[in-house]
Amino acid sequence: MDYNTNRDKLRLPEYGRNVQEMVNIIKNTPDREERNRLAKSTIQLMGNMNPQLRDVADYKHKLWDHLAVIADFDIDIDSPYPLPTQAEIHQKPMKMKYSNPDEIRFKHYGKILEDMVRKATQYPDGEEKDALIATVANQMKKSFLTWNRETVSDDVIFSDLLAIACNRLKIPEGLKLKDSREILRMQAAASNSAALTNTPSKKTKKKKTSPIKKKQK
Repeated sequence: MDYNTNRDKLRLPEYGRNVQEMVNIIKNTPDREERNRLAKSTIQLMGNMNPQLRDVADYKHKLWDHLAVIADFDIDIDSPYPLPTQAEIHQKPMKMKYSNPDEIRFKHYGKILEDMVRKATQYPDGEEKDALIATVANQMKKSFLTWNRETVSDDVIFSDLLAIACNRLKIPEGLKLKDSREILRMQAAASNSAALTNTPSKKTKKKKTSPIKKKQK
């Protein structure tokens, strides 16, 4: 009996044992033209087995790369694309740089809002800068009330804003933020509206009443 445990390990199991055997035959074929012909036929078969690859950009290139992987990167054919090496396939991706959560001083405001505050420090003094400070401060108040469902004074928001800006901003004189109760009311209304939208409506069917025919005397 020829058990799978005694066979070579499948390099790409999604193509199955038969495709891997076909690739081995290609590798052992002495005539180069015949190898190229068999390789093209195998690529066509691989494409038919995985039609979802046709939605991927350069799916033909992808198939030839898969052929090289199945051949363990040891196949001498004329590929229309440069065949990958083992080092290229197994190359580890670069690590993404994530923001350190410890760098966010006020987590209930979020990283983007703190970046907006620091951006405001770069604006020249004037009406545009004052308008930006007012917008950011109101957004900070909304964010504060999202996580802390109680009233908050404008002085607390201004104090946090200056702390984030390292005192490089000046609060416009006479600036008044939106009332806490109004913000909470709007947030509750938006939440209720979203809940109603996501709730499937049940349609009640009216029963049809058949008219009663009076017997003629």
